[in-house]
Amino acid sequence: MLDLIIIGAGLTGLMAAFTAAKAGLDAQVIAKGLGAPHWSAGTVDVLGYYPDEGTLVERPLQTIRTLVAANPQHPYALLDGTELKDTLQAFSLLAKDIGLPYLGAGDAGANLSLPSPVGAARPTFLAPLAQLAGDLSRPEPMLIVGFRGMRDFFPELIAENLNKQGHSARAASLPLDLITERHDSNTVQLANGLDHPAQHKALAEALKKLVQHGERVGLPAILGVAQHATVMKELQAAVGAAVFEIPTLPPSVPGFRLTEALRRKVEELGVRVEVNMEVKGFHAENGRIASIESDASARPLKHQAERYLLATGGILGGGINSDHTGRVWEACFDLPLAVPQRRAEWFRIRFLDPEGHPVFSSGVTVNEQFQPVNANGSAVYTNLWAAGGILAHADPIRERSLEGIAIATGLGAIQHLTADRKP
Repeated sequence: MLDLIIIGAGLTGLMAAFTAAKAGLDAQVIAKGLGAPHWSAGTVDVLGYYPDEGTLVERPLQTIRTLVAANPQHPYALLDGTELKDTLQAFSLLAKDIGLPYLGAGDAGANLSLPSPVGAARPTFLAPLAQLAGDLSRPEPMLIVGFRGMRDFFPELIAENLNKQGHSARAASLPLDLITERHDSNTVQLANGLDHPAQHKALAEALKKLVQHGERVGLPAILGVAQHATVMKELQAAVGAAVFEIPTLPPSVPGFRLTEALRRKVEELGVRVEVNMEVKGFHAENGRIASIESDASARPLKHQAERYLLATGGILGGGINSDHTGRVWEACFDLPLAVPQRRAEWFRIRFLDPEGHPVFSSGVTVNEQFQPVNANGSAVYTNLWAAGGILAHADPIRERSLEGIAIATGLGAIQHLTADRKP
């Protein structure tokens, strides 16, 4: 029998799988689909905005102390400051090991300020190496380059908004057939195409004719997948200027790169990752999960382990579901949820209400050991833990804390569920 089944293959699930494998557990990951990194900027947001009036956070690790003092049920309250810092360091070391270095501002844990897909300043704690030269604290003017016919990337809009914020930027466009013969490609397809030397060399030649002395060049985040590091290195050498990626609307190539690299790593460590395997039922005995079931062609497929980690995400990841009647439920084990019981209370009157909408802070409440609890504070199942976006009492999108919570609680949950194992 397996030691651990992790339900969810997003950043939480894969980081938990890596930590479990390094701790000697025989683990498996099963998931309905791909995780949130495919829809995000591919960065690690720890805390970008304080959940009041949307105050910009400059040093998240310091501000989190104030946050958990005001909200003791926030997922960050499950770890002290040292543990949180250690989990982020563990992620940085792993990212370097898998060939996708993530770096920060390096100034007492300060947030970086990077351009968003529309040219807004976007706070983030750790970013892929390919995005770092876009840091808006740097003085060099920017050349924002797009491709005519590419969907959802508008260099003129990005440059205009950057200039309005006091950052010198200009826009230029290149023909899409410079990098692909396809008339309609998504970002991942374009990135795969740029893995080929002929395509990224043609791009380099075109950029050399556009860039002016002293500029840095911002491009959509499509600069290769398997050969990403080589593409970046050769582009910068040929152009003679710093080159950086700007995240696009989904699908996210930086998120895709990270997910694929993490998946390869955990599989190298002996963890089997099964996607397109949705949990449809479970069996419990004597307060423990005995097995879970997923759909199969003939009959439900049973999965058994000593322990289970729920990492399905909240509303964003499909870990929480609802219907037109106002019923809302946790999708795998029907766990108790911290959520307003009346549908009318899910949302506030104003769409952009500074306090956010209560439904987006809904989720599973856990104890200090990351185990889901009922209204009395008792563990619902003694061999079940939860981590990541499924946890209640945080609004990760509004706070810009999604990846920080995923990494910190994913690692933290594994540490607790292995605490009673003999070395």
